[in-house]
Amino acid sequence: MSRIEEFTLDISPLSQNPRKIWVYLPESYDHTKKKYDVLYMFDGHNLFDDQVATYGKSWGFKEYLDEKKLDLVVIGQDCNHTGSKRMDEYCPFTAERLWGDDAIYACGDVTGDWFVNRLKPECEKRYRIYKTKKHVGIGGSSMGGLMAEYMIAKYSDVYSKAACISPAHYYCWNSLNRLMKESEQSGSRIFLSYGENEIKGDDGRAFIMTSSLLDISHTFESRGASTYPYLQKDGNHSEASWEQLIPIFLEWMYPDLY
Repeated sequence: MSRIEEFTLDISPLSQNPRKIWVYLPESYDHTKKKYDVLYMFDGHNLFDDQVATYGKSWGFKEYLDEKKLDLVVIGQDCNHTGSKRMDEYCPFTAERLWGDDAIYACGDVTGDWFVNRLKPECEKRYRIYKTKKHVGIGGSSMGGLMAEYMIAKYSDVYSKAACISPAHYYCWNSLNRLMKESEQSGSRIFLSYGENEIKGDDGRAFIMTSSLLDISHTFESRGASTYPYLQKDGNHSEASWEQLIPIFLEWMYPDLY
């Protein structure tokens, strides 16, 4: 049977240390010696278990992966649950706007470095997963979606796939764009999405958010990536909506597993 394993890993200099990691291992893992494609995710507490998900509903990753019998390892990192520190840790550049009335003290670059130089090597020691970028993806939603955009842009030598779900790139739009325009994306497969009900309203927000998604898609494509910009009908900013996207973005990112 498939299973979810947990371990903790030092994440200093960030707080809430050490940080919990959840790992999905497919049913076939114990019956073969082969290596597995891998997807690293932000907000790991929301991926597998409703009981630990922030709002009582997870993405339901395990159920989908079990049903499809995909030979994919999914690894999720717990976010910082103290105050607004999740916003700080998932913002890679100086924020160009406030979060409500609060400033964001951006340290997403530290988080990104930890993903590449601490989390990834540790998981490669523990599990039979590929190291080469062809088989390695990164993903997240909201601020985690922003981080996924940042990671595939900055570390395109590490990741070749990204799921950027409801990305909050408006917090550091200009800096992110500069980074993307300098990145090398040959062979990358990048999924970008917003939900219909995230962008309703008469204040121009729908146009701004949709056009920003298309702008990022165009920029990544100009750097050599294949992109899939997707507008989810009736989708909203929730794990229940993002669960419905799993079959779409996984097949796009990992076509060889289907």
